[in-house]
Amino acid sequence: MPKIEKTVLQNDPNEAESGARKPKTPGQSQENKSFCLDDHSPESQHEVLSVTDLIETVNEVSKLSIAHEIVVNQDFYVEESVLPPNSLEGRIMEMMYNAFWDHLEDQLSSIPPNFTCALELLKEVKEILLSLLLPRQNYLRNEIEEALDMDLLKQEAEHEALDVPHLSNYILNLMIRLCAPVRDEAVQKLESITDPVQLLKGIFHVLGLMKMDMVNYTIQNLRPYLQEHSVQYERTKFQQLLNKQPSLLDCTTKWLIKTAIDLTTPSPSSPDSPRSSRMACSPPNWAANNSELPSSTMVLYEGYVNLLLWDSDIEEFPETLLMDRMRLREIESQLNQLTILASVLLVARSFSGNILFSTPKFLDKLKYITKALMEEFNPRPEEAMVSVSEQVSYEIHQGLKNMGLTALSSEKTASLIGQLQNIAEKENCVRSIIDQRSRFFLKCCLVHGMQESLLDFPGGLILIKEELAELGWKFVNLMHHNQQVFSPYYEEILKDIIPPAQAQEKEVESI
Repeated sequence: MPKIEKTVLQNDPNEAESGARKPKTPGQSQENKSFCLDDHSPESQHEVLSVTDLIETVNEVSKLSIAHEIVVNQDFYVEESVLPPNSLEGRIMEMMYNAFWDHLEDQLSSIPPNFTCALELLKEVKEILLSLLLPRQNYLRNEIEEALDMDLLKQEAEHEALDVPHLSNYILNLMIRLCAPVRDEAVQKLESITDPVQLLKGIFHVLGLMKMDMVNYTIQNLRPYLQEHSVQYERTKFQQLLNKQPSLLDCTTKWLIKTAIDLTTPSPSSPDSPRSSRMACSPPNWAANNSELPSSTMVLYEGYVNLLLWDSDIEEFPETLLMDRMRLREIESQLNQLTILASVLLVARSFSGNILFSTPKFLDKLKYITKALMEEFNPRPEEAMVSVSEQVSYEIHQGLKNMGLTALSSEKTASLIGQLQNIAEKENCVRSIIDQRSRFFLKCCLVHGMQESLLDFPGGLILIKEELAELGWKFVNLMHHNQQVFSPYYEEILKDIIPPAQAQEKEVESI
């Protein structure tokens, strides 16, 4: 078969997945799947899924994941998939691709010509062209059906009268009428090709791109409808999966139980970290612990914030949030970067004073430099902070000099550099405080809403207010959508965690 350009779903133009498959470790067991399926061991209480049921489940998960992606990700689109030229898969595909077109050329060049492959190509081209039509284009649909009548074309082939170049030109003219403006140039280039095999080859390549354009057009038109009905659709699809997989909420239940315990009885070893205690498997005994009962909403919101500190080596991700796992990891990464940035700016301001930092141009320049130098922070934090400290101290020296202010002494410069380099340590005091306040802000955004939270912005974070607010909007929108979809399941789980006698939902006046 000819190679029609494969497409890959993308979340962002900068995110292209590698074709390589990595071996899974226990901590990566949920990395590349939307919902976990039971192992169905002999001890399992559930029936083993048949092959048909398994295929149906995979299809349902795929539908749910795509619909969810379209709704929550405005940048979701389909793009051409290009295999690495030196990869095994790429080499095999290229060999098969070339072999097919060489075979077609041999068939058409033989005497008498053999039209077997050509007919299969024309049949596939006809199906693609029909798929590109809008429902109202009945006249064009009838025209294609008549011009590419496969029964008639087979008769012509049997009498050695099939005119492949003529049909190729007809198809090319149709493509000119149907393609998006962005494909005009690619279609026009095909008009200069005279070799029938090379022309068909080019036609299939461009038709693949046109199919991709139609998919993206359909996504754009479906998005408003999906956004309107997404909550009910996702909930219905999840319930169908839950009916087949009764254990599909096990990790979600553990997550909520652990969150409820951590709200009232934090681990003495590390009270601020949700990583500090093992995932609880049974509900807490509130009466025995004489603990103040948290509201179910507060348990859920605390659980959402805890997802930004998730340790995949210890805990399995909640099933209800697996579709957003990569987005949450990206938010976590951005939050960590903002924490480092705010820490650098606070330390720098404490040495240079408010006058220099009240200049927007200087502050923006310092942010830009720090962000650029922090790109290597995760693999080499100490080295990155050495570069940051040297450049920031230089910029402060130049800034004070340009404003006619007193420059830092050598002792203060050394102290500034030392404190900036200490930010590489996770236990750094400034970094820890900024991290806690940033997560507190995100929790406030969930509880009180963005507008009220922005009016009462945490101290020490004002230098990154714009960036943190943007991240807050992204986090809140994502979590509120999740809450809308899965709230009935959360309420049912929390009803068993929080005793019914005390489970009245309390209004949250403060956190």
